[in-house]
Amino acid sequence: MAAVTRREWLRSASKPGMLALLLAVAVVAYLFIQLGAWQLDRAALRGAEEARRVEAEKLAADPVPLADALAVGQVFRTDQQLLKVRATGEYREQVLVPGRAVDGKEAVLVVSALWIEDGSASTMIPVLRGWVAPSDVTTADGVAVPATAEAAALLEVPAGAVTVVGHLSDSEKARIGDYPDGMVGAISTGELANLWGGPTYTGFLVLAESEPAEALPLVPPPSYDRQGGMNLQNLFYAAEWFIFGGFAVFVWWRFVREDAVREREAAVLAQMG
Repeated sequence: MAAVTRREWLRSASKPGMLALLLAVAVVAYLFIQLGAWQLDRAALRGAEEARRVEAEKLAADPVPLADALAVGQVFRTDQQLLKVRATGEYREQVLVPGRAVDGKEAVLVVSALWIEDGSASTMIPVLRGWVAPSDVTTADGVAVPATAEAAALLEVPAGAVTVVGHLSDSEKARIGDYPDGMVGAISTGELANLWGGPTYTGFLVLAESEPAEALPLVPPPSYDRQGGMNLQNLFYAAEWFIFGGFAVFVWWRFVREDAVREREAAVLAQMG
C-alpha cells in the first residue's frame, strides 16, 4: 500500500463518515476493554477460590514422609508449599528471627536445625518450632540470649530424637542487617546452610505437631502462596478482549489510510486527464 502523508491521513480521518465510524469503534473498543477488565476480576476471584480450596485440602491431609514430598537440594515448587510432612531426627543448632508478628503479637521466631539420619547420610531441614515474645530475648556481648530463666527453658534446644509433623514452606529471602550472634533476619535455607553446613532441603518446616511435645507456642501454618494468583482460563479470555479492542481501532486506522490512498490516486488521475 502506498504511503500517505500525515496531512492526507488527517483529511480523510476528519470526514463525517470516518468520524461516525470512529465513534462506533470507540464504543466497541470500550465494551471490549470493560469485558477484559471483568474477566481479569473473574481471574483473580477464581484464582483465590482455587487457592483456598487447595489450602484447605493440604491442611486437612494426612502427613507424608518428608523424603516423598521434597528431595534434598531440589528446587522448591509452588505446589509443594503447605504440604504436610513427617520427619524424625535430632535438633542441634538454633537461631532466632526477630521483628515478626504472630496472631497480631510481636514475636521472635525460633528456628532449629533438624538433622535426619538416613543410613550413612545426614541431612538438615530448618524447623520453625514456635515463637517467644521480644521481651524474652536480650543481647549480651553481641550474643542473643534468653532474658529470664523461664525464657531459657523455652528456648533450650530439645535433646534426643524427635518426630515432627509440619507444613513445608519455601525459603525466605535473606535479609542483610546487623544482627547479634544467634539471630538472623529471615528463614533463608541458603543462609542457614552456610551457617550450619551439611546437605540441606530448600524449604523449611512450620511445626504443627511434635513427639515429644513442643514447649514453645506454635506459629500458624503459612498461607498458600498462590492466593494472589489468577485463573489462567479467565486470564486468557481477558487478553482476548483487550486484543479485540485494539484490533477494532486498527481496522478504523486502515479504513482511513485506504481512503486517503484512494483520494490521492483520484487526484493523480484527474491531473492526468
